[in-house]
Amino acid sequence: MRYLAMILISILGIASVAAQQAAEPEPESPFVQSLRAAMQADIRGEAEQERDANRLPVETLEFFGIDETMHVVELIPGAGWYTKLLAPALRENGKLYVGLGTGRLEASGLLDEPGFEQVDLLNIDAEFSQNPANGLVTIGPFSLGVNDLDAALTFRNVHNFDAVGRANMNDAVFAALKPGGLYGVVDHTRRHMEPANSENRRRADPVLVIKEVQAAGFELVDYADLHFRPDDELRYEVGRKSVTGNSDRFTLLFRKPGG
Repeated sequence: MRYLAMILISILGIASVAAQQAAEPEPESPFVQSLRAAMQADIRGEAEQERDANRLPVETLEFFGIDETMHVVELIPGAGWYTKLLAPALRENGKLYVGLGTGRLEASGLLDEPGFEQVDLLNIDAEFSQNPANGLVTIGPFSLGVNDLDAALTFRNVHNFDAVGRANMNDAVFAALKPGGLYGVVDHTRRHMEPANSENRRRADPVLVIKEVQAAGFELVDYADLHFRPDDELRYEVGRKSVTGNSDRFTLLFRKPGG
């Protein structure tokens, strides 16, 4: 009996150690640690920080497979919401480029702030024109001017372009990425095959986006439901008070073959 009791105590002890190990969370990667530090930086305003809970930058960038060693381009960065997070996280061992529609970011003066001087502003010669009937923008063929990027990211921008503009952007991204390079896209969801109307102009059909990006040569790697919002009926303009900050968004990851 004494021998049996010793065996049982040993088994219980092993089980207890295993349970403790299972309960301990894995340490976060250096990239995520840098991201969390950037999220608390003084350069971010209160309104920007309030959007963290909705935009989930840590989870989104982890899904896209971004790490601190990568060379990444952020396309159409707006006023720099993601730039303020990516630049510090990539500063030491990686590289951040920004390109295409960077007017607001340049006007903000962010790239002149301490710690952001290493962000490369790509000089892209692209012709833009807007269709006054539907507000969509087209872009002529262009090059990003680089061809060794690990990843390209764009957040809530695809819906602004017509089919020609989207195709030229996808082609430019494909040419700029290394074999095996990643392409991450987030945008507001439109119902599949729904005709354009005044309420859905700033939404994009995710099935159409997938087909168009695949047509440029990419493979679809995965999708995430990080930004799925079941209470967005996909009926109303994303700027409406009932939708703003709660729009359903698709999150897609593509890969350039090879590598």
